[in-house]
Amino acid sequence: MFKYDDKKTFSEKVRNIVRKDGGSYMEAVLEVCQELEIEPEVAAKLLEKPIVEKLEGEARECNLLPRGGSLPM
Repeated sequence: MFKYDDKKTFSEKVRNIVRKDGGSYMEAVLEVCQELEIEPEVAAKLLEKPIVEKLEGEARECNLLPRGGSLPM
């Protein structure tokens, strides 16, 4: 059973989807949110720092963040 405060489990689910499907971290986070029926705002608190950094990189590539900006933690 998934615990909503378990960063390691949530982040591992995201990494597994990226490895398996080869998609983006953004897509993987949204897929896990849908699977667990939680809002992305909740997921933001459950992500480990390396995944947050990957998301920031993807957001910069898509011009969703300024080049020097970062996501709030």
